[in-house]
Amino acid sequence: MSVLTTALCCLVLQTQSAPKQDKKPKKPTIKPTKSIVYKKVGGVRLKLQVFEPEGHKPTDKRPAIVFFFGGGWTGGLPSQFYPHCQHLAKQGMVAMSAEYRVKSRHKTTPYECVKDGKSAVRYIRSHAAELGIDPNRVAAGGGSAGGHVAAATGTVPGLNEEGEDTKVSCVPNALVLFNPVYDNGPDGWGHAKVKDRYKEISPMHNISKKMPPAIVFLGTKDKLIPVATAEKFRDAMKAAGVKSELRLFRGKGHGFFNQGRGGDVAYKETLKEMDKFLKDTGIVKAH
Repeated sequence: MSVLTTALCCLVLQTQSAPKQDKKPKKPTIKPTKSIVYKKVGGVRLKLQVFEPEGHKPTDKRPAIVFFFGGGWTGGLPSQFYPHCQHLAKQGMVAMSAEYRVKSRHKTTPYECVKDGKSAVRYIRSHAAELGIDPNRVAAGGGSAGGHVAAATGTVPGLNEEGEDTKVSCVPNALVLFNPVYDNGPDGWGHAKVKDRYKEISPMHNISKKMPPAIVFLGTKDKLIPVATAEKFRDAMKAAGVKSELRLFRGKGHGFFNQGRGGDVAYKETLKEMDKFLKDTGIVKAH
């Protein structure tokens, strides 16, 4: 066999035995450190998916944040905010993404969503020693209907779960809201689902000096939440003497902030702004 023939045979064998490569590398799966049941209601067990910083101990007193997923109070999953939780855990926070009851799985209404949101914040505060967090540095965040749930925990005075210890505050120390549906009035999103009871559940209609500082991220092309609504909310907060920031993203639509959208440009920018806001409000202490 000639040298050329031998070389060709080797090349064929190498080609045949080489493993096929995936066209696109698979994204690593993001998993929480642990899951904790924070509420049992009507036979349903609701969990917090917890992301802890490396080396975290129960004796720590770290800042914390809990996120609520979007889905029109009808669907959605906590995994929507796993990337945000992972990011903040690397910054030293205990970050959580909460389950809450929704129509598709539990036949519930927006009122139960808010009740569960309040329960989650109360659980985190009342179990601060076990979770290794500072109960006075607890933020809440969410997107779309989840942004509504987060905003409602800091504004709506009612809609507390029956039998719950309301002496434990459900009001977070800061709000991080991604295109939240926080105006449920006659001209706002979701009014058809709450109708004449909108004042009970609409954050826009319950702004007061007691609510926490907030940052809102919104695309200028959002078809559900007009820029004018976001500006009205910001101005009403400022009029009440509460810190309020609005970050507008030109040309972006609803859900623009999620990881995987538009090459992650907006996702990374909102993370950067979120980090700064959490430091400016004292949730995360600057080193």
